[in-house]
Amino acid sequence: MTCPPRTVGLAVAGNEASDLLPVRAPEVLAAYGARRGFWTVLDEGPVEACLALLVERYDGGWLTVHVPMDAGAENGRTEDGEALARYDGWVYVFGSHFGSKRGPLRPRRAFVARFREAEAVAPLPRLHVVRNQFRLHRAVNDALLAAGIGVLPAGEQVRHLFIAATRARGTARAKSWVDRLTEDDLPVNVEAAAFTPTGTVLLGLRFPVTGRGEPVFVELADVAGMFDRRSWPRVVGAYALTGVTRPGELTGFRALSARDDGGYDAVVGSIDALDKRSVLLDDHPTGGDVTSRHVRFRWPAEPAGPVVADESRVAGELVADLAPLHNVEGLAELDGARYYVTDEDHRVALLIAQGRQD
Repeated sequence: MTCPPRTVGLAVAGNEASDLLPVRAPEVLAAYGARRGFWTVLDEGPVEACLALLVERYDGGWLTVHVPMDAGAENGRTEDGEALARYDGWVYVFGSHFGSKRGPLRPRRAFVARFREAEAVAPLPRLHVVRNQFRLHRAVNDALLAAGIGVLPAGEQVRHLFIAATRARGTARAKSWVDRLTEDDLPVNVEAAAFTPTGTVLLGLRFPVTGRGEPVFVELADVAGMFDRRSWPRVVGAYALTGVTRPGELTGFRALSARDDGGYDAVVGSIDALDKRSVLLDDHPTGGDVTSRHVRFRWPAEPAGPVVADESRVAGELVADLAPLHNVEGLAELDGARYYVTDEDHRVALLIAQGRQD
C-alpha cells in the first residue's frame, strides 16, 4: 500500500467480519446518526444472528451495531455467511457453500438470504432465506467444466474428505441432494459477490482456482427467482481472472465489489488460512502463504481495456499490494477513501486508506 492506512479497531458480538457493503438506505444512516456506514456479515452462527453495521458518526467516531433478524422457519438452519451484494433495494447474503477445514461439505452453508435495506431499522427485520441443497454446487461444477478454463484438479484428500465423505453422509441419511454431487466434483467455496447492472451476480470463488493458480468467478442468473420459488439460479458463465497471481502461487477471491464506473474491485489472496489444519493446503500448499492484493477488472471487457483472446479469461490489474496482510475479506471505495476489513479473531479491524492511490 502506498499510504499506510488508518486502522479502526471495533467489536461486534465477539466475532470477526466478512465483507463490506456500503449502506445506501438513508433510513439506516439516519437511525444511527451516521454520515456513512457499511454492512458486514459475521461468520460464526446462523445468518439471521450474523449481520452487523459499521457506522461512522458525524463526529468521526465509529461504532458497531449488531442487527439480529428473523428468518422465520429457517431460523438456526444456516451458517457461514461470507458475501454481501445489493440489487433493487435488497441486500443479499451468500453462504460459503463449503465445509469445515477438513470437510465434509455442509448443506447449512448452501444458502442465499436477502432483506430490504430500508426496512432494516425495524425492531426485528425480516430475513428471507433459501437453502439450495447443493443445486448451486452442481451448477458451478458443470459451468466450470463447460467453460474449459482448466481448473486445478482436486487433490486426493480433498476429493475424499469433501466430496466422497459428503456423498456417504447424504446416502446414509437418505438425503435427496446426494445425486447433485458426483465423485469428480470440486468443492466450491463462495467468498465474494457483486451484482451486475442487468441483475446477474458475479460470485468470486476462493476455491477452486485454475491450474495456473488464477482466481475464478462465475456469473449467476435468476437469483431473485428462488425467493418466490419460480426458479433456481443458473450459472451462465465461468471465468478466470488473469494477471493478478504471482508465479508459483494459488490465488482465490476474498472480496468483490461493483464500482460506479462499471468496473469491479476485488481482493485476491490465499485459498485457505494457514495453521488451521486445512485439507486444501495439505494437498495444495502453495495456496496458503499468499498475501492479499487489491485488484481491478472490467467485465465484460471493454475494447479499450486489456484484451484477452479467450472470452473465458478476464484481464485484471493491480491497484494496491496489501502485504503483509493475509486476511483482507472486504473492500469498498466511498467518498474518496478506500475501506478494507480484515478477518481477525474476536474483533473487527477496519482499515481506511485516504485518497486515491492509482
